[in-house]
Amino acid sequence: MADGGELVKATERLLEGRHGRLGASALRAALVDLYEFWLGKGAAAAGVDTAEPGVALAAVGGLGRSELVPFSDLDLLLLHNGNSKVGEIADAIWYPLWDAKIGLDHSVRTPGEALKVASEDLRTAMGLLDIRPIAGDAEITARLAAAARDQWRRTARKRLGELSDAVRQRWARSGEIAQSAEPDLKHGRGGLRDFAILEALAAAQLTARPGEELLAAKSLLLDVRTELRRELRRERDILSAPEAETVAGELGFGDRFTLARKLSGAGRTIAYAVDVALRSTVEPPKARFGRRPVRSPLDEGVVLHGNEVALARDAVPAKDPALLLRVAAASARIRKPISHGTLRALAETAPELRAPWPADALKALVELLGAGEGLVAAVEALDRTGLWARLFPEWGAVRDLPPRSPVHSWTVDRHLVRAAVEASKLTTTVSRPDLLLIGALLHDIGKGRDADHSELGAKISAQVAARLGLSPADSALVSAMVRHHLLLPHTATRRDISDPATIQRVTKTLDDNLVLLELLHALTTADSLATGPGVWTDWKARLLAELVSGCEEALHGKGFVPPEPMGAEQRELVAEAVASGRGEVRITAAGKVVTVVLAVPARAELLAPAAGVLALNSLEVHAAVLRGHDGGRAGVFTASPKFGSLPDVTLLREQFARAVAGTLPLTQRLAAKERDYGETPTANVKVIWFDDETSGHDTVVVELRAANRIGLLYRVAGALRRCEAEVRWAKVATLGGAVVDSFAIAPRTGRVDQAWRSKIEAALLAAAS
Repeated sequence: MADGGELVKATERLLEGRHGRLGASALRAALVDLYEFWLGKGAAAAGVDTAEPGVALAAVGGLGRSELVPFSDLDLLLLHNGNSKVGEIADAIWYPLWDAKIGLDHSVRTPGEALKVASEDLRTAMGLLDIRPIAGDAEITARLAAAARDQWRRTARKRLGELSDAVRQRWARSGEIAQSAEPDLKHGRGGLRDFAILEALAAAQLTARPGEELLAAKSLLLDVRTELRRELRRERDILSAPEAETVAGELGFGDRFTLARKLSGAGRTIAYAVDVALRSTVEPPKARFGRRPVRSPLDEGVVLHGNEVALARDAVPAKDPALLLRVAAASARIRKPISHGTLRALAETAPELRAPWPADALKALVELLGAGEGLVAAVEALDRTGLWARLFPEWGAVRDLPPRSPVHSWTVDRHLVRAAVEASKLTTTVSRPDLLLIGALLHDIGKGRDADHSELGAKISAQVAARLGLSPADSALVSAMVRHHLLLPHTATRRDISDPATIQRVTKTLDDNLVLLELLHALTTADSLATGPGVWTDWKARLLAELVSGCEEALHGKGFVPPEPMGAEQRELVAEAVASGRGEVRITAAGKVVTVVLAVPARAELLAPAAGVLALNSLEVHAAVLRGHDGGRAGVFTASPKFGSLPDVTLLREQFARAVAGTLPLTQRLAAKERDYGETPTANVKVIWFDDETSGHDTVVVELRAANRIGLLYRVAGALRRCEAEVRWAKVATLGGAVVDSFAIAPRTGRVDQAWRSKIEAALLAAAS
């Protein structure tokens, strides 16, 4: 009987490098040779070579692939053709390994039994693709290897759903290698298990074999895993900072930060390849009667084709600079991947966005940033194909940049994206959600250089904001957000926030700017939530809220700006509506941005019909002002088509007249349109009251902050009407994926009291949820 202790001692000598330290790949090769030699000798002593009928010892797993890393379990299979003494042979091989405390995953089967198990167990089916003979009857192993590969080729496509589910469940448990501070080299997304998926799909002839970039990524992961286990002298696959420093030195990377960046790139390479492979091998769902998948419009030039976001047939990327951002925004919004062909077409033909960006490009960017969790996958897809770097050349300095602080769970680039995801949930807490999202994306853009990242980041973000097409004032706000993004958390946790001097210092630093204060409050929350577990606590939230509240009180509350008075054109249209007794419409266009002026007599409803008709025609409202004048009222709406061309003016006038008369079924038609578009709100709804902001004791201002959706303004107007609230004037602003709508309202009967406010607030929350 072979002595397992000898194997352990020989392994230890290799790890210690008594005859010269072996490199990572050389050590794996030496371990394979050592274990093969010992197993071959042990199998011969157990009678494997002379058994009749034939018996074979085969290896799968790391030894089967000739990639044995230190302290790996052995995956061994003892094959036979009905040999009655196979149990005794197995014991003679297994027991020395158990006695030596060597990890062992073993089985004893006939080839037929092995194939049956493989047909029922996905992991076994994929494991048999790596089977390799160690000792005994090599023909048995060869027959099983051929049969297993043939069975896999015949059945793999049918098992792709099961495989995809298993992969995504593993990702959920183990996280990802790319952009993680402590990556799981084997099980994490983009790790060695994922590379095995790629090889299995290639073995089934469903995808091409991994190319040089993927092979290099795998080699790096194997080398790091090898050195990690050699350093720790035990089984471990999660690379933490202390071990990373030693591993980096052994592999010639200088420091752990350089290694972390290389690892993140390797993980992204493998993860993206697996994602594309799984999507490309699954047939898209077909429409009824076996027809091709339906192409559902999502935005101008963008459709949902099957389960992927793709370009519309008439889209011309070379002539549409904002198309790239609309594709990404649609993908993030509905959480469906961008097709590989679309990414390739955009990479090859999409033009550079010249500074300043056109307004539709900035709008699409804000929609993308406000999409919530779908942003992560959309940015990753753009970054892997070089498209994100076209939009943000500054991103290269933070891509895969490992964090210096151990509290951070992500690389800097992923942290910035995660901060934007968290900020999307807070857009209803600020008056400028668009600037919050842009500031969240850029707040750490100054890292990775030998300078104060807040000061440098402020300069970089000012340049980026100007390039995006923001006004000088808005660019200055974004720059100030980046410069001061640590001011509130540092002050709240390190200073006496009850001291008036502390409050004065903060407000002075922020130039007494209330908008900047509320933006920094939301940014601090998003930044903390995106950092890692335990960074954002109830205690920190309470301190921050107290600090901000003190600053707001010092700045005498929140200001409010009512809409401008009605212009001559609007007064003229109101006079026509009063004279005719019906709704009147006037439209002017500048490119794809239209100004729609709608007027009605005083007794007719204005806001709900106007908002409903515009939404029905896929006109997205960016701003709106409602005012009364001389026996009538007018609404001025600035809007643009969500996709397609501008609506026919005659049709719009006819629909508006029907809506005012109550003969157009807006509710039903808008509900169907919203179902088709499939929008999901990402932020909580917030209602804020402003007293003493209007003339008249019976009039108050209510502000609604919510995620933008088709027909939202129509539903809100209907809610106010049902609550018997008269809208004296309204001011509507759409900022990316969020809205900030203000209404000066008064009760048609009764007075402004708490019961009436509660009724209004409940109705608005229901309409916007």
